[in-house]
Amino acid sequence: MNSLSSDIRRDTPAWRLQVWASFGISVTLCASGLAWLPGQDLDRAFMVMGYVFCLSTAFALAKFIRDNQAQAVDTPMWRVVVWAGFALAMGLTGWGLWRMEIQPVWKAYLGVCWLYLISNVFTLAKMLRDAHEADLLEARLQGRREAQALPADLTPTA
Repeated sequence: MNSLSSDIRRDTPAWRLQVWASFGISVTLCASGLAWLPGQDLDRAFMVMGYVFCLSTAFALAKFIRDNQAQAVDTPMWRVVVWAGFALAMGLTGWGLWRMEIQPVWKAYLGVCWLYLISNVFTLAKMLRDAHEADLLEARLQGRREAQALPADLTPTA
């Protein structure tokens, strides 16, 4: 490993474990809260769909933001779709939770679990993307080292 490889930033194993554990805990808390949620089956089904909708749109939003970090690469319409999808998912899920006829303690539990899940999605998406980018950079550096190590008569030509 040379000095260029040591400049690649990677998350520690402890951080990766913490992120995955926290995400797993938040999914488990949401699932258990929804599984034992008192009330009507239709309300429970609505909340499960809402949580899944929020989960998928949060991953899409995290990817969109990261993809467009340096410069805009997506179309303006895709920007509208991603942000509107996330806002709609969060809004409808919040509305469904607010209007449910259950005890306030259940609403508080489901609300905190839901927000914990969404915050963990952004952390997990960032960690996975950082690892992917570090792998790509390392592969590029390895390819350059191998190209520099080839004798002149073995250098590939275009």
